[in-house]
Amino acid sequence: MKPIFIYFLLILSIMTHAQRPLDTIYANDQMNVALFFPKQIRQAITGAENFAFTYNRDNGQYFGLLQAKPGKESNLLTVTNDGKVYSYIIKYAEKLLELNYFISENESIGYEFSMDFELEPVAGTQDEYAKNETHFQKMGDHLLNSRYENLATKRKKGIKIQLQKMVYDASEVYLVLQVQNRSGIDFEIDFLKVYRTNGNKNRKTSYQRLLQKVIYKYEMPDAVLKGQFQRFVFVLPKFVLGDNEKLMMELKEQKGGRKIILEKVLTQL
Repeated sequence: MKPIFIYFLLILSIMTHAQRPLDTIYANDQMNVALFFPKQIRQAITGAENFAFTYNRDNGQYFGLLQAKPGKESNLLTVTNDGKVYSYIIKYAEKLLELNYFISENESIGYEFSMDFELEPVAGTQDEYAKNETHFQKMGDHLLNSRYENLATKRKKGIKIQLQKMVYDASEVYLVLQVQNRSGIDFEIDFLKVYRTNGNKNRKTSYQRLLQKVIYKYEMPDAVLKGQFQRFVFVLPKFVLGDNEKLMMELKEQKGGRKIILEKVLTQL
């Protein structure tokens, strides 16, 4: 299923379950229309290329800027860090009566907990995966004791995350990862998420980030102490990256504000 079609199904599903008609926000290409959310924006997408919504993806940001070119109306779908989903109709207008929108939490149309199955259907059930736990452990142990490569590396504020291997086995794919802490402060892990991305987040075009379901974690640490490193394995349902897709890993600290994003093109796979 193509990413844009997946997002169409997601948007359609959320709009179907909305409890009220969607509000309309107007924009043009002469002014910046600012949308202020109650929580930091984690993900946002517009339904048409004549609209652009920009925000700070690296450091987290409470507001985004909307611009529009003449064309048909579309919609804006936004997810904040607390999992709440906001959806609006967006239209082009030559004259704007309002440039700043302060959005309250009660404008949310729901939570994203039901999004995973729309974005990335996973074959099999958790019970079936539980039966394969011994195999996942054996494969994880084998990969951690085998020679590693360096597919991608990202360093930020003394923390280094490295993708060392990506191995296909039956209906799963194994990611061998390493996190090293040279910051002098213990790094407690809040989460490490894996995405498939499509598009260029630095340009005013549609940018899609699809969360991948991790079905098993082998030797995943809760924290990486200062001066140490940890290697571990993620097991995911098998997927193949498209021509314009990248693999992304987002590592976030639990109590501090450090966040590292590793992005890699793996065209050979």
